[in-house]
Amino acid sequence: MTKQNCWEFMACGREPGGAKAAELGICPAATETRLHGAHDGKNGGRVCWVVAGTLCEEKVQGRFAAKLTSCRNCPFYLQVRKEERSTFILSAPLLSRLH
Repeated sequence: MTKQNCWEFMACGREPGGAKAAELGICPAATETRLHGAHDGKNGGRVCWVVAGTLCEEKVQGRFAAKLTSCRNCPFYLQVRKEERSTFILSAPLLSRLH
């Protein structure tokens, strides 16, 4: 099974070289190297809910605490939870990698 990064799953086009990167900017999840490898993703691509400034539903999202409620209902977040099951990394250890 190939695990998708958020920009692949959501087809937002905001990854480097993506269809909408010039228009909307490159998503911070695609460039957050401190999270590279988490859940086998590229940069923050499989843990986007802890990355501030991601663009979801055509709106820039704020920090983790402000966006967590909407992220918990996101189809991508739910897919990662399902795929990772018992190896799912909770948000606190991921956030500590950002500080």
